[in-house]
Amino acid sequence: MARIRGDVPAEVAVEVAYARPDTQELVTVRVTDGATVRKVIEKSGILERFPEIDLEANKVGIFSRTVSLDHPVSANDRIEIYRPLLVDPREARRLQAASKKKRKN
Repeated sequence: MARIRGDVPAEVAVEVAYARPDTQELVTVRVTDGATVRKVIEKSGILERFPEIDLEANKVGIFSRTVSLDHPVSANDRIEIYRPLLVDPREARRLQAASKKKRKN
C-alpha cells in the first residue's frame, strides 16, 4: 500500500465498468490505496444509476478476473460488474448445433 507524508494512505484512480445491451458506463473514482471493491463501487454512484445491480447476486472482477467484494484495489484497476447470463453458453452452443443440423437435413 503506497503512503504519502508518513501514515496518510495515497489516493489512487480506479475505474468501475458496467454494461447493458443498450448502454455502458465507465466511471473513474479516486480512493485510498487498498480500498475494497465494494467501497469503490458504492463511491462510483453506479448503483444509483443502474438500480438492477445487486452486489449480492452480480459477480464482480478486476480485468476479467473474478474477485470478492472485500478484495483490495490498486492504482489503475478496472472493476467490472457482470450481469447474469441469460442463457448457459453450453446450452446455447447445443441449440445452435441442433439448428444447423436441422437445416442440413
